Amino acid sequence: MNIDLNKLNNYREGNRLEAKKARGGLPDSIWETYSSFANTNGGVILLGVEELADKSLNSLGLADPQKLVKQFWDNINNVQKTNVNILENDNVAIANANGLAIIRIDVPRADRHQKPVYIGADPFKGSYRRNGEGDYRCQPDEVRNMFRDQSNNSMDQMVLDYLTPKVFDYDTVNRYRNRLRADKPEHVWIDVPDHEFLQRLGALVEDDQGKMRPTIAGLLIFGHEYEIVREFPQYFLDYQENDGTNERWTDRFISSSGDWSGNLYDFYYKALNRLSQDVKVPFKIDETATRIDETPVHRALGEALANALVNANYYERMGLVVKKWPGVITIANPGSFRIPIEKALAGGHSDPRNTTLLKLFNMIGVGERSGSGIPKVLSVWRDENWETPRYEENFSPDRTILTLPIANVSASNLAENLAENLAEKLSEKQKEVLLLISKDSSISAEAMSKQIGVSRQAISGRLKTLSDKNVIRRVGSDKAGHWEIISS
Repeated sequence: MNIDLNKLNNYREGNRLEAKKARGGLPDSIWETYSSFANTNGGVILLGVEELADKSLNSLGLADPQKLVKQFWDNINNVQKTNVNILENDNVAIANANGLAIIRIDVPRADRHQKPVYIGADPFKGSYRRNGEGDYRCQPDEVRNMFRDQSNNSMDQMVLDYLTPKVFDYDTVNRYRNRLRADKPEHVWIDVPDHEFLQRLGALVEDDQGKMRPTIAGLLIFGHEYEIVREFPQYFLDYQENDGTNERWTDRFISSSGDWSGNLYDFYYKALNRLSQDVKVPFKIDETATRIDETPVHRALGEALANALVNANYYERMGLVVKKWPGVITIANPGSFRIPIEKALAGGHSDPRNTTLLKLFNMIGVGERSGSGIPKVLSVWRDENWETPRYEENFSPDRTILTLPIANVSASNLAENLAENLAEKLSEKQKEVLLLISKDSSISAEAMSKQIGVSRQAISGRLKTLSDKNVIRRVGSDKAGHWEIISS
């Protein structure tokens, strides 16, 4: 196998490549990198390679690569070194780079049943992940979250034996009934008593003493906010809207305000009503939660929002935040993907974190069970000729962010024309950044870094150059502001 080190730049800029000199044998840090790649998004380890000051890769070669390969396999299969070997034979290969022998190790993203992948005997001391700075030791909460995700039993099926049915907001339960009645008027559960209705939904379970106890799913979707935070101290739902007249939100509602239930069901319809306004045709939900004037765009928005709610990890830090800014909607939920993003985007793969919540939304015609939800959103956006939605996955804390540009592809014409007019003034790299800003004025430097495949430092340099040349300007703060393209 011959390797062109220059072609690995995207891995390096995306922080998924680690070059190690390995002249005196296997470096100890290789195991931290193995753990971090496995617990994040995978990556490539190169032995016998160094990274120079200008960020280019240089092959140093290995005197006895066969010996190092054997040493590597011996260690990775030793449970005193690592708890699990997730590699196959073809993941480790001796390669030729510039005429010198090196070793390439391709570490895949570990399946959730295998996580955490750790070194030594203690997962709380030996679990690592990858971020922009390299490998870092996981916080205890991160390790606990990975252990939670190992289980084949859905987290939201757990029975909360210290709570009673009094935690429920029964006005929410009635709204849910009305929605079910409108969607499935002949359903046999519609008119049964509340406790029986909630049992059949999986929101209530009878314990060994014959007492009714709520499940996590029941608490989250029907509970009062002040009861939900007893089990989930980090629970927080946040909807923000900006009409373009202010740097921050101009309208907002949150789960802890006390003037509404604060549960998932009511948040879903409150947020969906607001998200759907001014998108294609006015969209309203009447007092029975019946959908009116629904279009593919509205259904896709509902799908995207429900997907975030049923896949969130409500034990995780930071809440679920929905933002509607001019030209863009973002939906960010706590918790990472349980399958690689590539599989989720392709469709046909479904591994929801909260299966009972998914069932409860499916009962009223919301959401997909087949893994087709994300591809459906992408398809609708493509049919509308809008910019492609983007998913990002962040760690520490775990977070999934969906960006939905609500703008026609032609919205980037200004940037394209400007880039053409300034052909001699702008480099191709600067034009890339300009086009991203034209598609999403609120895009972060980190998001640009991931999309283009370069470091955040490189993006910052390009932004500064564009600003110095009076092509763009920043409006508002780094965190809450947005970019403007200067057309004159």
